[in-house]
Amino acid sequence: MHEGRQVYEENVTVWRAGDFGEAIEKAEAGAFEYAAGCDGQYLEFAQAYFIGEDEVIGEGTEVFSLMRESELGARDYVTRYFDTGDERQGNVFLG
Repeated sequence: MHEGRQVYEENVTVWRAGDFGEAIEKAEAGAFEYAAGCDGQYLEFAQAYFIGEDEVIGEGTEVFSLMRESELGARDYVTRYFDTGDERQGNVFLG
């Protein structure tokens, strides 16, 4: 990590719950526990996504979706929110 910079981690977790409130409570409890285990801090921001009543989580099942309006073009949008150059990720080359 570069001096003076923070690392932020985003993740998607799956919880069985009766409603969004219960799902958020479970997610936050998990986030606080995770943060404590890695000397981190939960920033108290959680979102929920309803998969479906009887949905089976199998290959290709969407487990999270976020829609955002932006005036940015496609390449600038991806750079601004997802590929800033500061992510800790590797490259996969297909083909």
